[in-house]
Amino acid sequence: MEKAISGIHHITVLASDPQANYDFYTQIIGMRFIKKTVNFDSPDVYHLYYGDEKGTPGTILTFFPFPDARRGKRGTGEITTISFSIPTNSLNFWIERFAELAIDFDGPSKKFGYDYISLLDPDGMKIEIIADPAADKFIGWNNEVIPAAHAIRKFFGITFYLNNSLQTEELITGVMGTQFIGSEGKTKRYSLGAQAEEVFIDIVEDRNVQRGISGAGTVHHIAWRTSDDAEQNNWRNKIIESGLYPTEMVDRNYFHSIYFREPGGILFEIATDEPGFMIDESFESLGTELKLPSWHEPKRKLIEQILIPLKTKPFIKQN
Repeated sequence: MEKAISGIHHITVLASDPQANYDFYTQIIGMRFIKKTVNFDSPDVYHLYYGDEKGTPGTILTFFPFPDARRGKRGTGEITTISFSIPTNSLNFWIERFAELAIDFDGPSKKFGYDYISLLDPDGMKIEIIADPAADKFIGWNNEVIPAAHAIRKFFGITFYLNNSLQTEELITGVMGTQFIGSEGKTKRYSLGAQAEEVFIDIVEDRNVQRGISGAGTVHHIAWRTSDDAEQNNWRNKIIESGLYPTEMVDRNYFHSIYFREPGGILFEIATDEPGFMIDESFESLGTELKLPSWHEPKRKLIEQILIPLKTKPFIKQN
C-alpha cells in the first residue's frame, strides 16, 4: 500500500440557528471560533468554523446554518456521530459540567476500551467526548470557558451508518490506507493516520434501515487531510483509478478541495493543509470579521444585509 490519507481535515454539518450554533460550540464545548465566512456556493448562508486555538487541520468542525432548515432524520448513507478526544483524566470534568448546565448526556459508556459520554447539539447532531490517551500528548489551550487541562484536543473519529458497507470498506482500506482494528457488536473499527494524526472510523452496517434525510443536525461531508496540491492531485488520480468520479480542484480560499461520493453515499472531500486560516486574519483576530472570497467582495453590502447578525465574543488568550 502506498502512502495513506493522513487523517481528517475538517467535518461540515448542516445547522439551523447560527447564534445557537455559535453559543453551543464556543460557550458550552469551548472550541475557538476561527472563521466567519459564507457558503461559497450559496453566499446568503454563513459558513462557520470552529477548532483549536490555531485552527489546526484535524480539529476543524464547520457548519452551514440555514435559519429555516428542518431537522434531518438519522439513517443510513451518512455519518451519524462525531467524536472528540479529551485527556484521559478529563471525563469527570465534562460529566460534571454538563450536569451543572442541565445538558442531557448519556454515559459514561465504554467502546473498544475507551470511556466516553455522548450528547446532542442544538440541532440533534450526535457528539461523543472520549477519554483518549493520545490526547494526553497535546497541550490544551487556555480560554475563558474550559481549563486547558480538560479542553478538547482533536477529532477522535466518526461513525458511518451504511446499508451495505463492503465497497466502502474496500475503498478506505484498499485506496485510502486505513487499518482494521477489530469488531465490537455491529461496529467495525478502522484507524487512519499515524501518531498525533490518528483517527478512527467506525462502520455500522444495517440493511433494514432507511437512508437518512439531510437537514439540520446531519453531516454534509467529511474532508480528509492532505498536505498540498501535488499530493491532492495524486489522490485524485487514485480515486479515478478506483472507479469513482472526483471533481476538479475547487478553491476554498483556506484550502483546496476535491469532492466525490463514496459507494455508501457519504460525500467525501480531500482538502489541503495549505494555505491555512491565517491568510486573511492574524492569530489574535481569527473569527472576528466576516471574510469573503474575492469573487463575492463586490456583493459584500448585500450579503451583510441578508445574513442574520451573529453576536460573537472577542478572543482572549489566557496565561
